[in-house]
Amino acid sequence: MSNFIDFGVADKMYQKSQNRVSALFNIKYPIVQGGMIWHSGWRLASAVSNCGGLGLIGAGSMYPDVLREHIQKCKAATDKPFGVNVPMLYPNLDEVISIILEEGVKIIFTSAGNPKTYTETLKKEGLKVAHVVSSTKFAQKCQVAGVDAVVAEGFEAGGHNGRDETTTFCLIPNVRKHIDIPLIAAGGIGLGTQMKAAMILGADGVQIGSRFAATQEASGHELWKEQITSLNEGDTQLTLKELAPVRLVKNKFFRDIEKLYDSGRNPQVLLTALGRARAKRGMFQGDLEEGELEIGQVSALIEEVLPVAEVFEQLMKEFEAAGNPSM
Repeated sequence: MSNFIDFGVADKMYQKSQNRVSALFNIKYPIVQGGMIWHSGWRLASAVSNCGGLGLIGAGSMYPDVLREHIQKCKAATDKPFGVNVPMLYPNLDEVISIILEEGVKIIFTSAGNPKTYTETLKKEGLKVAHVVSSTKFAQKCQVAGVDAVVAEGFEAGGHNGRDETTTFCLIPNVRKHIDIPLIAAGGIGLGTQMKAAMILGADGVQIGSRFAATQEASGHELWKEQITSLNEGDTQLTLKELAPVRLVKNKFFRDIEKLYDSGRNPQVLLTALGRARAKRGMFQGDLEEGELEIGQVSALIEEVLPVAEVFEQLMKEFEAAGNPSM
């Protein structure tokens, strides 16, 4: 198991006593790794936790028995806090929650559903609960539901997203005005300077997805990781709002979907074209043409696949170098 990395002066910015996200999850830095399907297995989660952030296992692409295996391997790979991200639309939701409780996981991030469903039960079992939202209205509902923290995600983010297309810069200060609990900013954050910007806007911490997808420890296919580093501005777009909005790379599959819109917006036609296991085919198996490739706009700033430890080092250096803005 790795020890925390010492990032020098930047560490002073993240003392647990001074930062609500760090204190809540008992981590060194208020940096949460997004629970991304087909990327966020035990290797990525444990690496992030060992660097002082909060690693999350992405349950959305795992059968229950696979999730249990990843939790057990993560516990063996780190003695630092880690959690599980659970989409509430998971077909085996009750079983997944039972496994999380049985394995003694202490942190859960829920998304894509009603935070009231399990928050009270999970908190009674001693878990810290965060919920992912894309609007101020739902952030307020999360606070009423009793969650410990809210992740407010702008539409720059990769994967499934909000229908309103509210950007992170607009979302974070508005959510901050309307809730009192810890706020974690997500969407379009992959640099230390962007972390600082999010915190100036009112966030207590950040959730980073795409930058961690392009790391050596992420479980995505190597061909896919390399493609992430070649993407430019405009190479991703939000689509499939009739089903569930998702930000995708503009590959052949994306273009085929867009052609269907020429003849209308029939959800059943879109669902048939989507088929099954498209995301696995693309991000996990490396089919860059016919697969579903989910990544955020910040991918245009990602230039190489790195170990998690080097990503943390870069984030801290950039955060520190940004200094304080002056007029």
